[in-house]
Amino acid sequence: MDLYVLTIPTYVQMLKGLSAQLTKAEAHAAEHGGDLISARLAPDMFPLSTQVRFVCTQASELLRYLTGADAFAPAEDAADFTGLRAQLADALARIESVKPNAFDGAASRAIAMTLPNGMVFDLTGEQFVRDWALPQVYFHLMAAYAILRSQGVPLGKPDWVAHMFAYIRPGTMTGG
Repeated sequence: MDLYVLTIPTYVQMLKGLSAQLTKAEAHAAEHGGDLISARLAPDMFPLSTQVRFVCTQASELLRYLTGADAFAPAEDAADFTGLRAQLADALARIESVKPNAFDGAASRAIAMTLPNGMVFDLTGEQFVRDWALPQVYFHLMAAYAILRSQGVPLGKPDWVAHMFAYIRPGTMTGG
């Protein structure tokens, strides 16, 4: 399994997608009002600002565990859309700067992943990507998307998979 090919393009397209969704959300908030930054799906779930920070944390952890890079995740939630997009832009720049050879040997590397509550998971790099890194980043991406949709932001499947439009066969696009 080529962990670079599996993760870096995925993180790039999803970070860009979330940034674009936040731009739409900011326009929606300007037109309709409301505090989207602190909106949440349920009282015991984290707000949008934390979901975005956690997406950046997942990008940071991916590089830290698989390449030995220094952690770069934001220490606190951003207070506005500009700050949220800046956090994503920083994570994107760091992810995009990674060279494929930085992942050499990462699939079999032993990883001791410690959660903030002290729980430790012993994984290989491949297990970390498959069972933690990708599920976690998608969880927080989807939570952010769902928060925005629940607040009336006009997002749809094209906003979630905007990267797919690069693959459309000419002449097969339907609809307006």
